[in-house]
Amino acid sequence: MKKYLLCTAATLALGFTVAAAPAQAQIKVGVAGPLTGSNAAFGVQLKSGFDQAIADINAKGGVLGKQLVPVVQDDACDPKQAVTAANQLVSAGVVVVDGHFCSASSIPASKVYSDSGILEISPGSTNPKYTDDGTPFTFRTCGRDDQQGKVAAQYIAKHFKGAKIAVLDDNSTYGKGIADQVRMNLKKLGIPDAYDTSYTAGDKDYSALISRLKQQGITLVYIGGYYADAGLIMRGGAAQGFTPQYFSEDAAQANELWQTAGPAAEGMLFTFPPPAETGSAAAAVVAELKAKNIDPSGYVLYSYATIQAWAEAAKKAHSVKGALVSKELKAGGPWPTVLGPLKFDAKGDVVNAAYAIWQWHNGTAVELPPSK
Repeated sequence: MKKYLLCTAATLALGFTVAAAPAQAQIKVGVAGPLTGSNAAFGVQLKSGFDQAIADINAKGGVLGKQLVPVVQDDACDPKQAVTAANQLVSAGVVVVDGHFCSASSIPASKVYSDSGILEISPGSTNPKYTDDGTPFTFRTCGRDDQQGKVAAQYIAKHFKGAKIAVLDDNSTYGKGIADQVRMNLKKLGIPDAYDTSYTAGDKDYSALISRLKQQGITLVYIGGYYADAGLIMRGGAAQGFTPQYFSEDAAQANELWQTAGPAAEGMLFTFPPPAETGSAAAAVVAELKAKNIDPSGYVLYSYATIQAWAEAAKKAHSVKGALVSKELKAGGPWPTVLGPLKFDAKGDVVNAAYAIWQWHNGTAVELPPSK
């Protein structure tokens, strides 16, 4: 099974090039995400795509004749640390931020960036409030929870008629947000959830929760939360002989989920966009990443596309000023990216973002064929 590795060699090589360039020929760009903590796998994905985008853009002459200089901050998916990271990036003089990942980090950090006229383009924050309550400086290259929540509910309604459903969430901005979307859409379809509760993120023992699910006769468990907790819940369930159909969301797209749950994750379903890494627009970048033993799946290409779209808009605007690039991003496009052409709406959301159904099988996440 492939592992996520940081682009150490590429970063060192990039650092050498940047160090040799005059200060006036540089543009600072930031990346912020969970480089430590229980969601560090996603931080690695973000930084891998960010590093590769910078290396490729610099190799082609940079942006407006200037080389891009990376500035990295760790937010550990913690809202307070995210605000601190945002302030540090602002102080460093970045003009755009690739990040954050967790919605609970992106939302408070966006206020810091907006106050300074700096663009924040998240590759992975899916909570609707991020852009609904955002500013002209707030964008994302991924979809939204109200989109993927609807896809999940419709799939459950069609393929699991008569299932006794439990909807769980970790009470985080992201986890509860997506779980609430599933609850709402199931209700619209006339499907009640038999059990509805929150669990404590970061807990090491979910045996009490599993016992309650068993007592309720649950046959399908939807989990709104991150891979570390989901993996432990599934592993704990298997230990108690509890083997329902598990269903989750885009945070299940990490090899670390299988590493935590093991065979207990076999058959788990989740929503995630169609695989960008198999598209022709990403072919060259995917080859570069694989040559460095970097898995291009997950949010790697979403992070790459963040810098790619910003760079194209900055060139079109003939400026890196946030207000001008923001205006260009929304008025122009579709922008050519590794995800395919991206067009942004007035909120900064991707137009026509798509979600598919995926399944874990033998340690690999695979996209299921469209259901009939």
